[in-house]
Amino acid sequence: MRISISSKIITSLFLLLISTQLIIAGGNPVRSKNGMVVTASPLASDIGAKILSQGGNAIDAAVAVGFALAVTYPIAGNIGGGGFMVIHLADGTNTTLDFRETAPLAAFEKMYLDSSGNYAPENSQLGWKSAGVPGTVHGLITALNKYGSMQLKEVIQPAIDLAENGFILTYDIANSINAYYDDFMKYESSKKIFTNNGKKFLEGDLFIQKDLANTLKLIRDKGIDGFYKKEIAEKFVAESQKNRGIFTLKDFEDYKTIEREPIIGSYRGYKIVSMAPPSSGGICLVQALNVLENFNFTKDEWGSSRYYHLLVETLKRVYADRSFHLGDPDFYPVPVGFLTSKKYGSNIANLITDKALPSNRISATNLKYHESEETTHYSVADKYGNAVSTTYTINSAFGNRIIVEGLGFLLNNEMDDFSSKPGAPNQFGLIGSAANSIQPKKRMLSSMTPTIVLKDDKPFMVIGSPGGSTIITQVLQTIQNVIDFGMNLYDAIAVPRIHHQWLPDEINYENHGLSEDVKRNMTERGHIIGSIKSLGRMEGILIDIKKNVFYGTSDPRGYGKATGY
Repeated sequence: MRISISSKIITSLFLLLISTQLIIAGGNPVRSKNGMVVTASPLASDIGAKILSQGGNAIDAAVAVGFALAVTYPIAGNIGGGGFMVIHLADGTNTTLDFRETAPLAAFEKMYLDSSGNYAPENSQLGWKSAGVPGTVHGLITALNKYGSMQLKEVIQPAIDLAENGFILTYDIANSINAYYDDFMKYESSKKIFTNNGKKFLEGDLFIQKDLANTLKLIRDKGIDGFYKKEIAEKFVAESQKNRGIFTLKDFEDYKTIEREPIIGSYRGYKIVSMAPPSSGGICLVQALNVLENFNFTKDEWGSSRYYHLLVETLKRVYADRSFHLGDPDFYPVPVGFLTSKKYGSNIANLITDKALPSNRISATNLKYHESEETTHYSVADKYGNAVSTTYTINSAFGNRIIVEGLGFLLNNEMDDFSSKPGAPNQFGLIGSAANSIQPKKRMLSSMTPTIVLKDDKPFMVIGSPGGSTIITQVLQTIQNVIDFGMNLYDAIAVPRIHHQWLPDEINYENHGLSEDVKRNMTERGHIIGSIKSLGRMEGILIDIKKNVFYGTSDPRGYGKATGY
């Protein structure tokens, strides 16, 4: 007897297989012998890999990728925002570049409060007054000038070509743009770029950005001054004045990239190199690892209630400290040594028992702060021994959705990352204090955690993620997945993750991330189970120095690409 199986059943079985593979991972990373670039955009990854194949180093490729993402990944890639870059050089030097946005000179602490003293979140998230002074262009060119080996015109030209000639919209990019169609229609400058003559874009449409191409050409020809002292800054300020913004030419003239000492830690014999304040990522990551190092985990304990209990109790303390102690170190004395010390980590570990401690019993402050999840990260490693981990953002998806007329790039809305008022949440839910209050020229606190893990002082992992307040926990778990649980890079990135940030006192988790047994055990310990959500989009590289093999993985939650050569 012949048995027939309908195509519908076959499709269902196929989808079940795919979903099961995601749950248990089991995939393989991309392999290469000479270098690796991993980004959220396949086009940008290919550009970075081509720069490496032409003899460029990891810094050259990272700068090329940064400009390319401004064209091909507009939801978060930018020249109108800012971020952080962690660099390891072949000679053993570790350093970081802080090109975070700054508050304009006319900014003041209570600028987003109404006449009654109430926080008005729409003011810090929408319109020209929501934007900080952009730092990306300054940061990328500073990195290239100091640590690169190629000329700006060489690394920026691929981005110019993509903006001028256009690229074919994928289903995902078209959908991401169309999701904010109503917002783009509010501004003529944005409507001109992010709609197809007033209609939504379709998969397969050619996406051309002539104004952005012209802006990139000015940057190519005149460098930092072209953006911060001449035509671009002048047009930017003129548009700001026309739209009741507060930018001045001096805001741009005064902007500087700051080279900072990285946050250095260790975990089970590996060296952790991460970002210093005003990013909270490095301190929080090292602090968490210092606590967790006091506990041993077997490979089979991944996903267990014991592991998640210890992880959550650690994160509660870390995020409580974050809320009170962290801000721009040029304006506030951040106790870096204390927070990242092994002794403090051990002291926290000794306070953790078999039962959950409610967050309201963990002292810090009762202030609320929330950070956008629409950021992007990219990782680069070259054959010479250099590695770059970069995370940058315009904060919300497409920033505040305003294209600067005639310049073709989006405004950030990073002013929302300051603590506008004690006790008042901004758009995503973390907690902040006076350490992160608004002041002119100050840099707003971030959770971005671009990180390089070294083994015997050589690059072992290059890792980072978008995800706002969840970035720290996602980078932490991915590092543990490799070091503690022996996963390959693909599995370490693909398996489900959880998140806890002290307040609200709940565990968020990904679909299939907590079994019913684990939920029950965690509840019995006193934990509160929160909601299901997607957590981060890691872009990672793992390097096997002995075999001279680079492994790359772009998070399957997204639609990026790992490209090696």
